[in-house]
Amino acid sequence: MRFALRRLGFFVLTLWAAVTLNFLLPRLMPGNPALAMMSKFHGELGPGALKALDILFGVNTHKSLPAQYFSYLHQIATGNFGTSLDFYPASVTSIIGSAIWWTLGLVGITTILAFALGTGLGIVAAWRRGGRLDSIMPPVFVITSAVPYFWVGMVLVLIFGISLHWLPSQGGYYVSTDTPGLTLTYFEDVLSHAILPAISLLVTTIGTWILTMRNTMITTLAEDYVRMARAKGLPGRRIMIDYAARNAILPNLTGFAMSLGFVVSGAILIEYVFNYPGVGSMLLQAVQGEDYPLMQALFLLITVAVLLAILVADIATALLDPRTRTAG
Repeated sequence: MRFALRRLGFFVLTLWAAVTLNFLLPRLMPGNPALAMMSKFHGELGPGALKALDILFGVNTHKSLPAQYFSYLHQIATGNFGTSLDFYPASVTSIIGSAIWWTLGLVGITTILAFALGTGLGIVAAWRRGGRLDSIMPPVFVITSAVPYFWVGMVLVLIFGISLHWLPSQGGYYVSTDTPGLTLTYFEDVLSHAILPAISLLVTTIGTWILTMRNTMITTLAEDYVRMARAKGLPGRRIMIDYAARNAILPNLTGFAMSLGFVVSGAILIEYVFNYPGVGSMLLQAVQGEDYPLMQALFLLITVAVLLAILVADIATALLDPRTRTAG
């Protein structure tokens, strides 16, 4: 209980620091969202329009910095992140809400699948060290892990999208012929559009989980408690899972939590290559269009997601390994 409270206190302190930094950085930059919006009209709007945009985007130069800070905290608590410049007059919350599900569906499911398959294959390869599977996987996945996933995506687009016309290579669904809804046709449409980007991510990320789990598992198999389990005549499957894999998975578990935290940021280059309507492509568009409110909200969302993932990983690690509770 004390361990969980300490971790929770660290989470709250770090979250406060991230929120404060997220508040200060845009205000330390030259200009403001209202001026950025004015620049897109090439001087066609007057001072009155600038004042109206200041109010619209929540920029109040007459307020002191502490007053703006507490106003910003109230906006976060109520989910009000302002109005987007690129998608004007839509709110930032609605814009992110429309894109986050695409990213969670693609990057989230692919990350979980890569972790589950990679960890399982790493356990089997280490348990059968020197076998055929163990001799093939390390060199193969060292290469695939070093290949940029956007390059794999472009190759898949060229082969399966352009040359063979087997799978769609752009967008999240056929906008011209399909309507979003809870129908089997729409589900199949979305699934077919997600296959190529999902394969691109899976091929280039699964090797990291395999190699990390294999190497940690080999070290764990040399521990005294594993040797003792062998000497007692315990079944090999039980030794592999309960004794070796349970302890060897702890580093992978922490890395998996970090990966889940970064899921909400999307795979920017993959979403760009496939023109996928996720948070990654939205973040790139916000940076290119100087959409300060949208950028600020996305950065905060990514920070909170990573912190939550680390907190969950710490608690899960403490449950699996009691030694961390006394060490923490």
